[in-house]
Amino acid sequence: MFNFGQWTSAFNNWLLGLGMADWLAVLIECVIIAVLVLLTYTVLALFYILYERKLCAWFQCRLGPMRVGKWGLLQVFADMFKILIKELISLRGTDRFLFKLAPYIIITSSVVMLACLPWGNGLQIIDWNIGIFFILAVSSVGVLGILLAGWSSNNKYTLIGAMRSGAQMVSYELSLGLALMTIVVLCGSMDISTIVAEQESAWFLFRGHIPAIIAFIIYVIAATAETNRGPFDLPEAEHELTAGYHTEYSGIHFGFFYLAEYLNLFIVSGIASLMFLGGWMPLHVPGWDGFNMVMNYIPGPVWFLAKAFFISFVIIWFKWTFPRVRIDQMLAFEWKYLMPFALANLIFMAVFVALGWHF
Repeated sequence: MFNFGQWTSAFNNWLLGLGMADWLAVLIECVIIAVLVLLTYTVLALFYILYERKLCAWFQCRLGPMRVGKWGLLQVFADMFKILIKELISLRGTDRFLFKLAPYIIITSSVVMLACLPWGNGLQIIDWNIGIFFILAVSSVGVLGILLAGWSSNNKYTLIGAMRSGAQMVSYELSLGLALMTIVVLCGSMDISTIVAEQESAWFLFRGHIPAIIAFIIYVIAATAETNRGPFDLPEAEHELTAGYHTEYSGIHFGFFYLAEYLNLFIVSGIASLMFLGGWMPLHVPGWDGFNMVMNYIPGPVWFLAKAFFISFVIIWFKWTFPRVRIDQMLAFEWKYLMPFALANLIFMAVFVALGWHF
C-alpha cells in the first residue's frame, strides 16, 4: 500500500545520502509537495468545470462545449489560457492591498483543505488527530477573503454580495459542523484516517442507523449553501448583483475565485465521501465473499474519487433543478429548520451510541 509519509521520508533520506544539507533537503521536499498539490488543485478544478458544463447540457438535452478538442474536452484549457492573458484592471477608489489579497486568501484556504483529504491509506499531506476540526477552522478563513473582496472593490453590488455570502456561509457552517460532529460521536475520533478505517466493514451511512442518514442529508444541503451553489447562489445572483463579490475582478484574480469555487465543490464532496461513505474503503456486503474480493481489487483512490464525484453530481443536480431562493427564505430555512434538526439529530446519535443501537 502506498504511504505518502513513507515516500517523503525515503526521498528525504535519499537527498541526505547525496551529501545535501538538512535544510536544503527539507526545502526541496516542501517545494515538490507544494507543486504536486497545486498541480492536483488545478487539474481537479478544470475537470470540475467541464464536468458541470457537460452535466448541465445533459440535464437540458443539449451537447455543451464541443468546439475545442474531441467532444470539447480541451475547452477548459482554452478558457484557462484566456484568463491568464487577460489584463489585471486596477480601479479607482479601491483598497488596492486588500483587493489583491482577497483572492489569495480564498485560494490558500481551499488548497490547505485539499491537503487534509486522504485519497487512500496514508495518501495525504496533513494528517492530524483533530483533522475535522482543522478543516472546519480553515474553511472559515475563506469567508474573510470574500468579505475583503466585496468591501475593497468600492462597489455596492460587490458589498451586498459579500454580506450575503458572509451571512450565508457563517449560518450554514453550523449545520454542516453539527452533521460532521454526528459522525464524530458515532466514531469517537476526529482523526480522518481513523474515521475511514472504522468503516472497513460497513460505511457509516449504513452503520449509523437513522441519525447518520439524517446527518448525511443535512450535510449535503449545508454544503451546497456553503459553496454558494444553486439554489443558494444569492451572493452571485446575476440578475441582481451582476456577479456578486467578484464583479470587479479580472484576469488571474477572477480565475482564482473561479477555481476555488469548483475546488470547494470537490472538497465538500470529498469530506462527505470520507465521513459517510467510507472514503477509500471498498463496498463490502456481509456474506458475499466473492463480491467483496472483487471490490478489494479496485484501488482506494478510485473509490474515493468515484464517491466524491457522485456527491458532486447530486449537488450540481440541485443547482440545475431548483429555482434560486430569496435571501430571507435561505436564512430562515437554516435558523428555523436545518440547524435545530441538526442539533436534535446530534443528540439522538449520542443516545444511539450510548445505548448501542447502531450497527
